[in-house]
Amino acid sequence: MITVTAERGESVRDFGFKLGAACGLVLAFSASAAFACDTPVSVCATGKASSLALIQKGRPAAVYIDANANPAVRHAADSLRGDLARVGGGEAVKLDDLSKANGPVVILGVLGQSPVIDGLVKAGKLKVEDLQGQWEGFRQVVVERPAPNIPRALVIVGSDRRGAVFGAYDLSERIGVSPWVWWADVPVTRKSDLFLTAGARADHPRVKYRGFFINDENPAFSGWTKAKFGGVNSKAYAHVFELMLRLKGNYLWPAMWAPKAFNDDDPQSKVIADEMGVVMGSSHHEPMTRAQDEWHRNKDKGVTGGRWDYTTNAENLRTFWRGGIERMMSKGDGTPYESVVTVGMRGDGDEPMAEGAATQLLEKIVADQRQIIADVTGKPADQTPQIWALYKEVQDYYDHGMRVPDDVTLLFADDNWGQIRRLPVAGKDKLPRAGGYGVYYHFDYVGGPRNYKWINTNQVAKVWQQMDLAYQREARNLWIVNVGDIKPMEYPLSFFLRMAWNPEAMTPKALAAFPRDWAGETFGPALGGEIGEALSEYETLASRRKPELIDQDTFPLGPDNGAGPLDGGEFGDIVERWRALDAKVAAIKTKLRPDQQDAYYQLVEYPVTAFANLHEMYYATAWNRRLSARNDARANVFADKVEAAFKRDTDLTAQYHALNGGKWDGMMNQVHMSYVIWNDPTQQTMPSVARVSADTPPEKLKAKVVFARSGATDPNLVTVEAAKFDRAVGGKGLSWTVVPRLGHGEAVLALPQGRASTTAADGVRLEYGVQVPRSGPATVRLALAPTLDATGGDGIKIGISIDDGPMQVVKSDLIPTPGAASRPEQAAWIEAVKNHVHTVEARFPDVSAGRHVVKVWRLDDNAVLETVSVDLR
Repeated sequence: MITVTAERGESVRDFGFKLGAACGLVLAFSASAAFACDTPVSVCATGKASSLALIQKGRPAAVYIDANANPAVRHAADSLRGDLARVGGGEAVKLDDLSKANGPVVILGVLGQSPVIDGLVKAGKLKVEDLQGQWEGFRQVVVERPAPNIPRALVIVGSDRRGAVFGAYDLSERIGVSPWVWWADVPVTRKSDLFLTAGARADHPRVKYRGFFINDENPAFSGWTKAKFGGVNSKAYAHVFELMLRLKGNYLWPAMWAPKAFNDDDPQSKVIADEMGVVMGSSHHEPMTRAQDEWHRNKDKGVTGGRWDYTTNAENLRTFWRGGIERMMSKGDGTPYESVVTVGMRGDGDEPMAEGAATQLLEKIVADQRQIIADVTGKPADQTPQIWALYKEVQDYYDHGMRVPDDVTLLFADDNWGQIRRLPVAGKDKLPRAGGYGVYYHFDYVGGPRNYKWINTNQVAKVWQQMDLAYQREARNLWIVNVGDIKPMEYPLSFFLRMAWNPEAMTPKALAAFPRDWAGETFGPALGGEIGEALSEYETLASRRKPELIDQDTFPLGPDNGAGPLDGGEFGDIVERWRALDAKVAAIKTKLRPDQQDAYYQLVEYPVTAFANLHEMYYATAWNRRLSARNDARANVFADKVEAAFKRDTDLTAQYHALNGGKWDGMMNQVHMSYVIWNDPTQQTMPSVARVSADTPPEKLKAKVVFARSGATDPNLVTVEAAKFDRAVGGKGLSWTVVPRLGHGEAVLALPQGRASTTAADGVRLEYGVQVPRSGPATVRLALAPTLDATGGDGIKIGISIDDGPMQVVKSDLIPTPGAASRPEQAAWIEAVKNHVHTVEARFPDVSAGRHVVKVWRLDDNAVLETVSVDLR
């Protein structure tokens, strides 16, 4: 991704030269960064006199922690020792007495809680002045002679316990241990020697709470955990917690669909979460740490009773919620299990609570909940972190005037399909506020217009565009994403949590490099470029239509040529792209080591091959139905293809489930074909096919299938990709940015996001030269990546003009549906999220033939342009 602004009057040729030069700079930066060993505390294969030998001849440095260190630090130290052993081959000695050290040492601890680290600070050997009081910050410092018997040590010091944890896992990742080492079987490359350069490096998160939500987890996650761990219990969650911390996340909403209840199913789960340093929360409709299923399962025990209705059953509900906070305080030392408490209330079963915007009732509910928190904790309610999730209809309550105390984090949500509905607005929302704001985002969803749960269909560029907007608009206190079953969301979840750690570092340049970098970290830098490009192409194709929304009628075939060659049309073009990607992925596979094959299948091969195969099945179904309708013998060829593709889908899933001795058996059991309503079919079903009758001449039954593309274009429709503008004019601190792999191809938007609206007088615009073949009325149509007016207004305004004519203002005013049901005014939103594109248009009554300049004006924020077309039809 490149940000380049063309100056007023600058020629297209000069702008193209500037853009190319910028691209060269990016390539030069990326190439040099991969081999840099001259930055502080870099990991290098060779050392200098001032370097610390982290691993030498296969023997890792020892790891020291204080005997009374926090359990989270102890766990991280054990993980670091294991990771050093994975890389070096030898055991990393565990120390709690530095006098027993013999050689280099890694010292891990928390500032103010480690006598050794505090002693180094007092002696002037460790400078950490700005670390004091920081949230989850860490420093990695190579210290000379920390003790008489230790020539050199790496000190990893945290500002708090999670700071130390993240400092340890940061080192693990930099020596080559992927966060997905267990969850995706990513192998570790053995290195006999690794050195750390001298100096110090520091980091800390910019978003306070960062995490994911295990949701919609039946049948995959729930079935897999039952088979492997006996249920969704502490044994399973221990792996989830470690993944979270390795990804530098800190916050979890656990699996919740019936019959699951995190705290009630296995009380040890919350103990392990707290010991490892994970902050627990609960979903948007599970207040006061209580799982919804607990309300139903405890009725026969006298714990709860009556309806989930505060107007008729408030006393029982308060008793129920009090039990949740009492359990949070049951640690025994006067401190709570570290939690963020969800307040508010939705209806039973994740439904709206009541008709209309029940603001007064909800304000009373929140006030009563906060009184319970204060009574049980013995502290003012504002000393317990809380969130109020403005999800679906709850946002209406907020927009209608409901307010909660200033310390409660307001958690805005997307529309369940990746478009954030609302963000803070200066003058409309309180800025700043003590609890701040956050975002609840979706990679997986159950609801209208269609469930999507099987496979990753998310574009990281879209995630970046929306979450960068959120960060610029001050939603910085909590980011959480619904990942369904965790697998197969490894790639977008890695991106989401990396960006959450430091949105400021996820620049356009870093976004462009992410696929290559992530693939290189996972499979080695030699193949990072190829695999990253495959992942990027997959994102573009997969996000075009989610698998649950595809069938034989989704994309058009070409015109019916009777008995002549078959024209695949748009459907054929899409299938050809999938075939090319599938072939590329297969070719890359031959270059991988045997120990990389399982990880490659999970992270790259299965998603590509299975999704490509699904397209093949529906494509063949479309041809079978067209040809069989006229008794064309070629229909039978396609019937065979449908049956083969359906069988291959089963075989691909079985191959996934057999990986690593059946480690992931059951994880790909989600139904993903032949949907007819918003919800899942009960089982995988092959599309019906028809065969030509037996009296057809044998030579026609074996007819060869030949494809041809007409290649015809309509001269009355001129379309230009947004990135191919002739001139880009910035202003008001804004410049135009081309974002590859956003939407159906490339997109353009004005950065930085979060800025105020502009006017035609500000001149922020893109210009496109077009050749109009004849005079007459014309429609200028803009294809946009779907976005919503996150200011709470009535739409996103964009200006369109031709030459020096007057600007027409068009508006993107998509209205999300609250669930599976929909209203007529939401039809545009439904089509936009199904097709991952939205169009707006302006009509010009009289356009002359010849050369014209179409101008697209930036008026409101959050407009993402993909194509510009002039339609004379």
